[in-house]
Amino acid sequence: MVANPRYLRLSPDDYLELERNATVRSEYEAGVAYLMAGASRPHTLIVGNFNGELRECFRSRPCESYTNDMKVWITAANSFYYPDIVAVCGERIFRDEREDVLLNPMVVVEVLSHSTERDDKGRKLRNYQLLPSLQSYVLIAQDEPFIQHYFRQADGRWGYESLQGVEEKLTLDAIGVVMNLSEIYLKVDFEEDNDFLAPD
Repeated sequence: MVANPRYLRLSPDDYLELERNATVRSEYEAGVAYLMAGASRPHTLIVGNFNGELRECFRSRPCESYTNDMKVWITAANSFYYPDIVAVCGERIFRDEREDVLLNPMVVVEVLSHSTERDDKGRKLRNYQLLPSLQSYVLIAQDEPFIQHYFRQADGRWGYESLQGVEEKLTLDAIGVVMNLSEIYLKVDFEEDNDFLAPD
């Protein structure tokens, strides 16, 4: 991530006020705002495919999913993030009446790139796991059919599974969804150079 000089050392409320009027998106972590990286074609396809599968599953159920523009606030980490996809079933709790900051996600999905992988597998993983509502954290590679799934077990500890190959299935028990990797990766060309650099 690249620090945004306009937003350095802001309170959460100040960040949110500025971010809602900004033309370029920034995430916020421990008092500092960071410019976000751009998205490649495979990244965009994967997000669309995954969210499309969720929408079909949620059509007649009290569940919703959001992409790209829905922020998640993690109080314990003093952080606002923009997940690639976030899903929740049942009651949806928002930070305020704008309903653009979700407080109780059940599933968070991030599509990895070379410029974001370290953060998504490191700090963000640890911070998202601080959310009591979160049941699954899904990391999707965009250069091969490979998914890493962290899930909360009955005893509250986090389990882990990896899925490799388009014949595999991803099961998200918390929201009652089973998804084929072949659908998640529909039309993705693994020969492409899939990474974008973060803005300067």
